[in-house]
Amino acid sequence: MLGHHYTRTFLETAVASMNAGCNLELSYGMRNNVFMHIPQALAMGNITLQMLRDRVRPLFYTRMRLGEFDPPAMNPYSTLDLSAVQSPEHRNLSLEAAVKSFVLLKNVRGTLPLRARDLPGKRLAVVGPFADNPRVLFGDYAPVPEPRYIYTPRRGLETLMANVSFAAGCHEPRCQQYSRAEVVGAVGAADVVVVCLGTGTDVETEAKDRRDLSLPGHQLELLQDVVQ
Repeated sequence: MLGHHYTRTFLETAVASMNAGCNLELSYGMRNNVFMHIPQALAMGNITLQMLRDRVRPLFYTRMRLGEFDPPAMNPYSTLDLSAVQSPEHRNLSLEAAVKSFVLLKNVRGTLPLRARDLPGKRLAVVGPFADNPRVLFGDYAPVPEPRYIYTPRRGLETLMANVSFAAGCHEPRCQQYSRAEVVGAVGAADVVVVCLGTGTDVETEAKDRRDLSLPGHQLELLQDVVQ
């Protein structure tokens, strides 16, 4: 709220947040954050003790339901260890979630999905700045990924029984330097072309908004070269 100039101080922000029903802060730090000013707001009469209790109650109710105050033997989460991290079960669940979250906006003549049984002998081209760059595939607030578990579009397509060619065209999402010849050379003889474009955190993220929704740099030109 400070960044949007809705309030001028942390104290004003604390009062406005409490009055709006907010009871949890993603803070700047432990020493100087908004909700550290709640005692001052209470002393000045900007909020009431009953309001403070009303805001705190759901927090502790949730923590109690999660078992935070139970003996460790009663809490099933206390038995988890690092073996649960990147376990096959969790990676399979992540894969299922990713597949189910895809949104297909248009599918002319039923081109998709590509079926593995139809691909032997076919020539595939995968192009664009997102085709084989693991760094740009993750959004804002994503965890630090392990490279061995990252499948870029190129790596994924190369697991199929097809002849796959690749060209980035431009090697970063801003796409300021574009090699048309590289892209045209990769797609010229292809039966199927997969174009991987977008923005990524290099172009937009929290506190880094864009003025328009157009593709960055030469990405639209890249797409047009593929279509032609």
